[in-house]
Amino acid sequence: MNAFFEPFQFAFMRDALIVGSVVAAMCAVLSCFLVLKGWSLMGDAVSHAVLPGIVLAYLVGLPLAIGAFAAGLLCAVSTGFIKQNSRIKEDTVMGVVFTGLFAFGLVLFSRTRSDMHLDHILVGNILGITRSQVWQTLVLGTVVLGVTLALRRDLLLICFDPGQARVMALPDRLLNYLLLGLLSLSIVVSLQAVGIILVVAMLVTPGSIAHLWTDRFDRMLLIAVLAAAFSTIAGVFISYHIDASTAACIVLIQALVFALSLWFAPKYGIFPRGNH
Repeated sequence: MNAFFEPFQFAFMRDALIVGSVVAAMCAVLSCFLVLKGWSLMGDAVSHAVLPGIVLAYLVGLPLAIGAFAAGLLCAVSTGFIKQNSRIKEDTVMGVVFTGLFAFGLVLFSRTRSDMHLDHILVGNILGITRSQVWQTLVLGTVVLGVTLALRRDLLLICFDPGQARVMALPDRLLNYLLLGLLSLSIVVSLQAVGIILVVAMLVTPGSIAHLWTDRFDRMLLIAVLAAAFSTIAGVFISYHIDASTAACIVLIQALVFALSLWFAPKYGIFPRGNH
C-alpha cells in the first residue's frame, strides 16, 4: 500500500493531482452543456484552432495563454457568424474553420525557430508544469467553474429552448457567446495539463457518462465531476506506476468509465434496458 501512495512524496505529483482535479471539474461541468446542446465537435474545433494563436503570441512576446484564448474565441465566433449568414450547417462550418486554423498553426510552427515542443502543446505536460502555471490554472479554472455554475440555469435554457429564453427576455445571443468564451478559456487552462488533442475527451466524455445515468441536470453535473475527478486521480497514479503518458492514462480511464456506464448505468445502460 505504501508503494501505491509513493507519488505523494514528490511535489510535481502533488501539483499534477491538484491541477488535474481542477481541470477535470471545469471540463466536466462544461461537457454537460456541450453534450446537451450538441456542441461536442465545438470543443474539438476550438482546441485545434488555438495553435496559430500560441505561435503568434510566441513571435510577438505575449503570454501564450492570451494568444490561445484569442485564437479559440476567433474560431468559435467565426463558426457562429458563418452559420448565421450562410446555408452551411454548423458541423460543416466547424470542420472547415478548425482544420484551416490548425493547418495555419502548423505552417507557422514549422517556420518558427523556437524551443517549444509541439508534443507538449498537443498532449500536454502535466508532470512538468511550473509553480506559476499551477497558480494560473487554479485561478482561471476556478473563475470558469464559478461563472458556469452561477449561470447554469440560464445556460441550460438556451441549450434546450432558445425560444423560451427570448420570451423570458434573456440575452440568448450574449449567453451563447459567453458559453463559447468559457469553452475557449477552459481549453487554454487545460493546455498545460492534457494538451490540445486530449482536451477534447475531457470536454466530451464526462458529460456523456453522466447523461447515461440521469435526466436531472444538477445530478448530471455532480456525476460528471465525480467521473472526471476519479479518472484524473486514477490516471495520474497509474501513469506513475507504469511510466506512461499521464494525459493518455487519464483519458483511457475516462473511456473505461464510459464503457462501463454504457453497459451498466441503471437509467440508460444497455444491460438494464435489455432486462426490461
